[in-house]
Amino acid sequence: MAPTAGVFVEVFSPLREFTKVKVEPVGKWFEHFQSIKANENGLDCSLGNTEENEDEDESSEYIKPEEDLNYIRNLDPKVWKKQDHYAVLGLKEKRFLATDSELKKAYHRKVLLHHPDKRRNAGENIKDLDHDYFTCITKAYEILGNSTKRQSYDSVDPEFDDIVPLVNNHSKENFYEVFGPIFELNSRWSIKKPVPLLGKDDSTVDKVDAFYSFWYNFDSWREFSYLDEEEKEKGENREERRWIEKQNKIARQKRKKDEMARIRQLVDNAYTCDPRIIKFKEEEKQRKLAQKKAKEEAARQKIEEDKRRKQEALEEEQRKKEREMEEAKLKREKEKKEKETLKKQQKREKKLLQQICEKNNYFASDEETKILHLKEVDKLCNLLSLQKLQDLNAALQKEDNSNKKNVFLEEVESLKKQMEMEKEQLIASAQRSASNTDDKKTYQKPWSPADLQLLVKGVNLFPAGTNNRWEVIVAFMAQHSTSNVKRTAKEVLAKAKDLQKRSGGLREEINKSAYETLEKNQKQVPIAVKDQSAPTERFDGPEDNQNAWTTEEQQLLEQALKTYPNNTPERWEKIAACVPGRDKKDCIKRYKDLVEMVKAKKAAQATAKVKK
Repeated sequence: MAPTAGVFVEVFSPLREFTKVKVEPVGKWFEHFQSIKANENGLDCSLGNTEENEDEDESSEYIKPEEDLNYIRNLDPKVWKKQDHYAVLGLKEKRFLATDSELKKAYHRKVLLHHPDKRRNAGENIKDLDHDYFTCITKAYEILGNSTKRQSYDSVDPEFDDIVPLVNNHSKENFYEVFGPIFELNSRWSIKKPVPLLGKDDSTVDKVDAFYSFWYNFDSWREFSYLDEEEKEKGENREERRWIEKQNKIARQKRKKDEMARIRQLVDNAYTCDPRIIKFKEEEKQRKLAQKKAKEEAARQKIEEDKRRKQEALEEEQRKKEREMEEAKLKREKEKKEKETLKKQQKREKKLLQQICEKNNYFASDEETKILHLKEVDKLCNLLSLQKLQDLNAALQKEDNSNKKNVFLEEVESLKKQMEMEKEQLIASAQRSASNTDDKKTYQKPWSPADLQLLVKGVNLFPAGTNNRWEVIVAFMAQHSTSNVKRTAKEVLAKAKDLQKRSGGLREEINKSAYETLEKNQKQVPIAVKDQSAPTERFDGPEDNQNAWTTEEQQLLEQALKTYPNNTPERWEKIAACVPGRDKKDCIKRYKDLVEMVKAKKAAQATAKVKK
């Protein structure tokens, strides 16, 4: 019936009969109901993962009522330190991996199930709360709920295995299966994160080196304060508490040292068994061997290259020497030909001069003049150069017979003047040298002619090479000198050098003066030498007095030998021309006699040395 405006209509219907509905507890009320029922029957039917929060973590561990109840009820509060706190809270499987939220939920669950008030309401007889097992649950959460205490307990986790695999064939053959889990298990102690994994057989050298470098420098947070035998709070006074803390610290350091030794041993054993290290070492060995071979090969090639270069240098040097020898040979041949040509030309010019002079009876009117001019012709032939000979011959051929003699005599006079000039120059040079020496050595005692003669004899008797030569000469002079002047080896050496620099003329004067002094003393003068210069004892030989060489001739011979060395063309002809009254044969004979005298003196000295 539709309602009318302003009119209220009330309708009543009959009530239905009440029905009986069966209601069951759910959620936490179901757990509470089951625990009451279980207590009545002497059973525990609590659900391990039921919490006051309905958004409970579904991954929480469920504990079987029988096992949990038996373990919990058998706990002794007196030995709480030796108990597994994770097992007490029902987190035995998760252990150190359990989060703070999981620890809190597990503790709440245990409190709901085992709190003394809960059990007392359920009819359980609880006499002494201090000895009730619920104290162990509280202690477990007190330790694990505190991060510092939990770390201390985790460091000595009774479920952790400290095993270190041994180095044996099994460990080497199953390296990754043996050492992989061990390193993963010990990585929980590392302060540095992330911890590198052991890797696989195909790991690179850098990764393997990084892994072992990390573990050889492993920094562990593991500490052992949980194992302290005594708690310092139990000390009656400050000194006792300090002593307890000191003893605990020593024990912790020892355990820490043992732990680091264990880690080091683990890494050493792994390094020894690691097949990658063996492979890398072999590769490194092969690489070094290859480098060594490469170096040896490079050194060998360098040696061969040096040998080749040296050989080429030697060959080049040999070729250069051969070229030089060939050039020298050609030069000598050329010089020889030139010398022969000059010699032939000079010989022709000499012969031409002799023929011209002979044709003109040597420009002499008597026999005596002829002999003198003949000697002069020999001097001209031997002393004049080729050019002068040619000019002289040309002049003689050009002039008429009346003027040829004048040309010849002019040339003879010119040669004499030249020889006199050269002699004067030599004497002046010797005098200057003697004057300079005397100025420098005015401090020396004067030398008499006899001492100078003895010095010359000593120098000739004891040549270079004699042991203590100058001391021997000083002794010789002291033995034979009449001046009683003592000389030193230094003075004798200086005077000998001075005499060596002098000219032959001054030497001759010394010899002559010494000879005249000796002549006065002995008052015996050989007849053959009265009208000649005194002969020197230095060059006396077994010759007859008639053929004896005077000191002037000897000096001229020595000067000629120096002027014309061995390679001079027609040497002996030129030497003979320098010594008036002596021919080529006499000069050669005198030279040979001098050589024999020198050899005889050397032989005598050698014999004297052998006798000593």
